[in-house]
Amino acid sequence: MNVSLTEAKWFKSSRSGGGKECVEAAFLDSGLVGIRDSKNPTGPALIFTPTEWDAFTTNLRNGILDQG
Repeated sequence: MNVSLTEAKWFKSSRSGGGKECVEAAFLDSGLVGIRDSKNPTGPALIFTPTEWDAFTTNLRNGILDQG
């Protein structure tokens, strides 16, 4: 998937502690969502389709991704 991130408006979660170890997200064209490491803003980004993003955030809310 080739997606331009030049116009992306990156943001940190409102739950972010404001430290340096955060991820940033951006809502992109066609409903895509980009995720990147805030310490390396020019580095690679993960790109999720709307379906993938919904599944990921649903699993987070339901604790499915918790280590334990």
